[in-house]
Amino acid sequence: MSELTVYSTTWCGYCRRLKLQLDEAGIAYREIDIDRDPEAAAFVQQVNGGNQTVPTVMFPDGSTATNPSFRQVRSTLAA
Repeated sequence: MSELTVYSTTWCGYCRRLKLQLDEAGIAYREIDIDRDPEAAAFVQQVNGGNQTVPTVMFPDGSTATNPSFRQVRSTLAA
């Protein structure tokens, strides 16, 4: 089982908010900036119908969510 991964950019307000909420809740995650990682950008496009929509979250089970709320992330992790 791997860790929670948050694909983001430095300029994305939704990304900053989600990461802050994860930090405040003590939920560990790995952050990947798709502006600096072409392979990550391609992955985000693949799971989002060709769009580079962030935040895109990959859960430990390999499932993904696009622009999820903190509540959705917490719920999925708890399941």
